[in-house]
Amino acid sequence: MTDYGEEQRNELEAIESIYPDSFTVLSEEPTSFTITVTSDAGENDETVEVTLKFTYVEKYPDEPPLWEIFSQENLEDSDADDILMLLKQQAEENLGMVMIFTLVTAVQEKLNEIIDQIKSRREEEKLRKEMEAEEAEKCAFQGTVVTIENFLSWKAKFEQEMSELKKKCQKEDDQLGKGKLTGKQLFERDHNLDTSDIQFLEDGGNSVEVDESLFQDMDDLDLDEDDPDFNPLDLGSDED
Repeated sequence: MTDYGEEQRNELEAIESIYPDSFTVLSEEPTSFTITVTSDAGENDETVEVTLKFTYVEKYPDEPPLWEIFSQENLEDSDADDILMLLKQQAEENLGMVMIFTLVTAVQEKLNEIIDQIKSRREEEKLRKEMEAEEAEKCAFQGTVVTIENFLSWKAKFEQEMSELKKKCQKEDDQLGKGKLTGKQLFERDHNLDTSDIQFLEDGGNSVEVDESLFQDMDDLDLDEDDPDFNPLDLGSDED
């Protein structure tokens, strides 16, 4: 007949010696204790940690112990659920044998996997942001690729803007034209314009004064107009 109490006491002593700094007895009847499990250090010495609470049942190890997550640090709820599922799986595989060390070791490995996943996710996120920044810079340098869709969209927008601008200019011209007369309208309204040129001529516009003294000595000149070398333009020259 199996002495369950003896097996439980022996395992408890072994567990306390293996995890002296993280093992804490909560009660003796029933036997209940906690073990804190911490992952290896990740990026910037970051770790994830979970404190497991175990309680022996009367027929342990032929029946699995009770367990729960007593506390946790830097651990997502989804990861905590995975740990509980892992404990269930390991307990079923080790029925009939003391299993606390096996369960804690499995959780330790799981926490190391989680910290590696966190590091990997952060690296992927960093790489993604770098690629997005490079792509944005590339697009800014190359400009937008013209497609039929974006060209038609731009064309429709451009035509709408031009139509609005044309309407605005037409409206401004109409408003300006309300107070401005055309040349024909000015001529029809002011009859003085049709006599202005005549008045100008009568006031001296056709009067030309001639200095007759310039021609007083013309008779004294011996001019031979039949001379082939004669040039009236030479009369004013001082040469010869």
